Amino acid sequence: MRNLQSTKAMWLKAWLFLFIGILSAGILLVEHWSWRTAALLALCVWGFSRAYYFAFYVIERWVDPKFKFSGLGHFIAWWWKRRGGA
Repeated sequence: MRNLQSTKAMWLKAWLFLFIGILSAGILLVEHWSWRTAALLALCVWGFSRAYYFAFYVIERWVDPKFKFSGLGHFIAWWWKRRGGA
């Protein structure tokens, strides 16, 4: 798969991700409203976002600073090939 080059396409992708997140969180909270559900959902989003950021920080700083990964799947494929997998 090619790298995304268009700035407009990147912005569209970002807005679509934001829309998906807000819509799905909204539907979940409408169906199961409670302060506890809202807090747990917020913590879930925050925790996974930080873990994703941390994963790329670690990969960029310590695994292979010269290689640019387009996602965690790309990194796993690179790692698998490097260790002699299929």
